[in-house]
Amino acid sequence: MRTPVVMTLGMVLAPCGLLLNLTGTLAPGWRLVKGFLNEPVDVVLYQGLWDMCREQSSRERECGQTDKWGYFAATPVVVARGLMVTSLAVTALGLLLASLGVRCWQDEPRFLLAGVSGVVLFLAGLLSLIPVSWYNHFLADRAVLPAPASPVTVEVSYSLVLGYLGSCLLLLGGFSLALSFAPWCEEYCYRSHKKTAGSPRRPSISTVYVEPALTPAIKYYSDGQHRPRPAEFGATDKPKVGFPMPRPPPKAYNNPGDVLDGETVTDSQGASSRSTRPCHSSLPCDSDL
Repeated sequence: MRTPVVMTLGMVLAPCGLLLNLTGTLAPGWRLVKGFLNEPVDVVLYQGLWDMCREQSSRERECGQTDKWGYFAATPVVVARGLMVTSLAVTALGLLLASLGVRCWQDEPRFLLAGVSGVVLFLAGLLSLIPVSWYNHFLADRAVLPAPASPVTVEVSYSLVLGYLGSCLLLLGGFSLALSFAPWCEEYCYRSHKKTAGSPRRPSISTVYVEPALTPAIKYYSDGQHRPRPAEFGATDKPKVGFPMPRPPPKAYNNPGDVLDGETVTDSQGASSRSTRPCHSSLPCDSDL
């Protein structure tokens, strides 16, 4: 069987989202700080979830900078660490389920498992989108995300952009894989309907009240006449009006011909004689023969 388009699209978008989220989580580029006093103009500081890097003129980059303002202890940074790592783990689990569900090397994919993997990947996209959006909301708030005072400025860096893109790709890939539930639901409903149609129909009521059996009418019919039921005696006390009509006797069929005519009759003494039939005007007699 040809792999459905929704499965193929999900298997392409989800790994791309995983790669972007992994890069955005590890790279120290969530916020760009520049404009330091008593520093060259081209000196910038990249702040991430795990590290800080100082860069000058895109030629020299020094990571492992000291946190002078308590940036890593900020709530958005701590929450982003936990949620991004959780999102990466959930994404890996979703891709494992998707690879087992799609099964491109088999004739039939497993639609239920592919749909479950889509739900897992969609959840992973939400887990990464929440910290990225929250961090971006407090990006310029020095009370929440500490930074040097003005004239130092803060800007969005590339890791935050990668986090947005990776989250969106995971959401799209998970939704695409979740559409695999449609063929499975259709097949499940068809089997349930077929099973219900083949099973005996249950009665709509749970209790059936059966009336007592009626007395057979033969008990009230004897001697060639009908006797009324016990409840009907009071209504039949009056004599019946009229008289029985006589029936005509059955008609007999007379055959004018003798069935024994021409047959040989043997008497008790062993003498044989030929039976004769009476002479009629319409039939020839034996004496005439």
